[in-house]
Amino acid sequence: MSDSARADSVPTPALPPVASFAELGLPAEVLRTLDEHGVSEPFPIQAAALPNALAGRDVLGRGRTGSGKTLAFGLGLLSRTAGRRAQPKQPLALVLVPTRELAQQVGEALAPYAQALKLRLATVVGGVSIGRQSAALREGAEIVIATPGRLHDLIQRKDCRLDRVRITVLDEADQMCDMGFLPQVTEALDQVGPDGQRMLFSATLDGDVDQLVSRYLHDPAVHEVDPSAGAGDAIAHHVLLVHGPDRYAVATEIAARDGRVLLFLDTKHQVDQLTRHLRASGVAAAALHSGKAQPQRTRTLAQFKDGQVTALVATNVAARGLHVDDLDLVVNVSPATDPKDYLHRAGRTARAGRTGTVVTLVLSGERRETSRVMAEAGVRPTTTKVRSGEAELSRITGARKPSGVPLDGGPAAARPKNHNAPFRGLGSSKDQSAQGTGSGSGGRSRKSSEARKLAEARRAARVRRGG
Repeated sequence: MSDSARADSVPTPALPPVASFAELGLPAEVLRTLDEHGVSEPFPIQAAALPNALAGRDVLGRGRTGSGKTLAFGLGLLSRTAGRRAQPKQPLALVLVPTRELAQQVGEALAPYAQALKLRLATVVGGVSIGRQSAALREGAEIVIATPGRLHDLIQRKDCRLDRVRITVLDEADQMCDMGFLPQVTEALDQVGPDGQRMLFSATLDGDVDQLVSRYLHDPAVHEVDPSAGAGDAIAHHVLLVHGPDRYAVATEIAARDGRVLLFLDTKHQVDQLTRHLRASGVAAAALHSGKAQPQRTRTLAQFKDGQVTALVATNVAARGLHVDDLDLVVNVSPATDPKDYLHRAGRTARAGRTGTVVTLVLSGERRETSRVMAEAGVRPTTTKVRSGEAELSRITGARKPSGVPLDGGPAAARPKNHNAPFRGLGSSKDQSAQGTGSGSGGRSRKSSEARKLAEARRAARVRRGG
């Protein structure tokens, strides 16, 4: 059907949502696995999307991360693929995601149900051996979970064919477009079975995502559930106004809290710099960014989830595809400059119906830009001026003084230096302000130096006079 014909046709009403998984007619193996994992009733996006996914309808879902989208498409995809067997290099279903972390998370979420149905999963992402992934496809995998770049590489190597794919899912479609993957996404969609089922999930449905919807989805059942991370009362949003030299000290005290915390910065260098400082201060911190090898990224995430790492310092690579149970605090050490980035960072907390707090550290010169981003994100934060060591900072974030005992055997973190370059100094303190005023050892040292210079000048004068 042409795009114009689709635009003129009357949409078919979506099937009504269900109140329980038992109403869906899912395979007994799936129901048993849901029960074993303590999944007793569907989240709203699951209750709405699954009846249509199981019926083979194209599905267009909009909802924030953490709303349960993976099982919303995954249970339908697995149930409709059950009983079929893939030929080598020819998967039957495809899930496209923007990041390695999200691919891993989707794979982990679907694995128990796939195993119960005797379906084989293959996860193909960059940063790890392509040869091993090629071997998994040669052995046959009914479902492939892939990032667009690595899938493109495997297709070019003729290690993967998509012509037998009958169910295709685009998860976090807006981020795939934002990251420049649109050509690889359309390449894949042009190769899958033309009469197959397509399901697209996205936080936003504008720009390139709208083009994908109009071009590839036929009469989709549309579901919009909790579209904004800023909506509702699940997340408390705070802007903390900090003095430039104090930002690191504030971040350090927050990171030393009792419990896990996710801290976002803009660049890999900033992430590594803060992580080193936190570990030298006694905080069990680890860095996550695109410069890390995939096995290292996987290990770091596992350590954060099991509590070995309590402060995860990351770039936006962790803004999507990271699910950690009971993560109740996210800190923007570098304020987000895009509303979607803010919402996805915020979406790492208050997941699966829980509550959480998002804190943004803002310098005086960043207030206008941050206000714009918050407004466009639909967020009305509580604004508070704080300094390190203050009770109000502890009340909002649980901040406390770090132990100061280095974790890696090196010297303790340097005392904060008071100068105005953001992300250089590590805070300021009253005892330092007294230094350099002529009192204490610093004053005595300067007096001794001045006395030596005066004595040398007198000796030089005597020499000139012949004395």
